[in-house]
Parts: sequence; structure tokens; C-alpha cells
Amino acid sequence: MRKFKKIDLTGVKTRKFEERETKADISRLASPCVPKDSVSDFTKKLPDYLKAKDLLYVARQIAEAKRSGKAIIWMMGAHPIKVGLSDILIDLIDNGLITHLAVNGAFAIHDLEMAFQGRTSEEVADGLINGSFGMVEETPKLMFKAVNAANSGGLGLGEGIGKFIYEQKAKFAKHSVLNTCYTAGIPVTIHVAIGTDTICQHPGYDGAIFGKLSHDDFLILCESVKRLSGGVVLNIGSAVILPEVFLKALTVARNITGDVNDFTAVNFDMIQHYRPNVNVTGRPVAQSGKGFNFTGHHEIMVPLLAVAIKDNLLEGNGK
Repeated sequence: MRKFKKIDLTGVKTRKFEERETKADISRLASPCVPKDSVSDFTKKLPDYLKAKDLLYVARQIAEAKRSGKAIIWMMGAHPIKVGLSDILIDLIDNGLITHLAVNGAFAIHDLEMAFQGRTSEEVADGLINGSFGMVEETPKLMFKAVNAANSGGLGLGEGIGKFIYEQKAKFAKHSVLNTCYTAGIPVTIHVAIGTDTICQHPGYDGAIFGKLSHDDFLILCESVKRLSGGVVLNIGSAVILPEVFLKALTVARNITGDVNDFTAVNFDMIQHYRPNVNVTGRPVAQSGKGFNFTGHHEIMVPLLAVAIKDNLLEGNGK
């Protein structure tokens, strides 16, 4: 004899399929690609669900921000440069799809090396063994020269380094994001943390100058964030520095203007971290706006987003 009683399922109540709401239907299915399809065709054939739907929504929001003259602020660490995305970012700048670029100190170092040497990034583990990591001669010399010139000229860190690359006619300047920002006339701000960058290891590093110019750049970012209502802010792979900087810039902007709301906040990273999820796509849009988080490798996700944005611009004739 069984000790415990089983429920009698003959008493359950059913309903007609037509009465039930459904979340999936044939009108939203993905379409198979064929060999002649372009990447543009591929994005149009994505299913209308979850992250594919969100990605295309974000692309539409950025395209609409461009058409409406709203702010499109991109924030990022150095990884996009290290995985070959310089020319993708430059193309976005040239098409007016980045109105402000905020980066960390490592981004500036790698961009500077790309501009003058055409290559960057080293094997950290190998250099750490013998103490040679970050100890090349040319990079800090160029950086200190650029920063000292920026300080003398009353420029911020980002504008100053971009101007230096341009005026020095760096051999690979056309692949430099900082150079492009300077020539395009859009603000690029560099937000350093003392001790986190390889140039901090060299005797010519002046923390007072870097700190002052980076704070000047923070104030420039605050001014851009004042115009973020109705626009888009994206964080590409900065786990700590840029999310923290953005939170403070948004606070200053709201304190002064009283109203910076209804914007779209987006985070892309290979894994999700606390600060981007809370300080970029969480708290800032808690009362108005929308936040989106995407997990994936930058070298795939950023070009995919870029082509989706340009598709939206083409369809809406927004140039």
C-alpha cells in the first residue's frame, strides 16, 4: 500500500489554444542564409527574439539618435584596439555615429602604438617573468611628449594626444582612433587610473599632469552627458573605470541641468560584471530609458552592431 496520496489529474481545467498567449510564432522566425547573402542580409534574417531582437533595437536607437542629432557616447577599455576594431570605430566616427568617445589610459597607449608602429600588444606573461613587460623605450617617450604638449597648450588628454599624432604625421595615423577624433572634431576623453598603465613604470611619468588633464577630460565628458537625453550611451568592455566615471558624470549633469533622462544604455562584454550592469545599464535608466546587456567577443559583436546601425541609416536615408 502506497503511503502518500497522489493528486488526481482528471480535475485539471484546460483551455483552447486560441485563448492562450504565445511568445513564439512563425512571423518571427530566423531565415536561412545563402552563400550570396551579405552581412546586411544576415542581420535582417535574425530571429525577432531575445538578444537578436535587442541588438537590432539598439541599432535602431543609435540610427535614430544620429538622425535626431542626439548624443551617442561610446565608452571603452583597450580591448577593442587589441582585437582589431580600430577601423570599425573610425568608420563609425566618420559616419557621425560616435559623438563622444571616452576611454581609459590603456586605450590611448595601444592607439598611440598603432599610429606610430602599426602594431601593439605584447605577451604579458612572458615579459612579467624577466621584468620587461611595458618597458619599451619609444611608447612612453612619445606619450610624455604628447602629454606635455597638451598641458602647455591647455588641451585635455584625449584632444592633446590626438593632435600630437596628427601633427607628427604618424606613419599609420589613418588607423588611429584618437587621430580620427581630433580631425573629425569630436571630443575624446581619457580617464586614467594612476598605476594601471605601463607608462606609469617609467621615470618620465608625471602623475600631476596626467591627473590634471584627465580631470579636464572628465569635465568635458560631463558636458557631453548633459545632452544625453534621447540619446545612447554604450560601454564596450570596461569593467570598472568607465562605468564609475560615467556614474559620476551623469550625477554632475543631472545636478546642473536637472534632467538627463530617457536614454538607451548598452553594455557589451565577454562576461558580465557588476559595475557595468549596475552603473551603466541599471541605475541610470531605472526611472526612464532602457538598458541592455550583451555577452560576446568584441571582435564579433561590435562589427555586427556597426553594420546593423548602418543598415538602419540606409533604410531611413539618415546620413
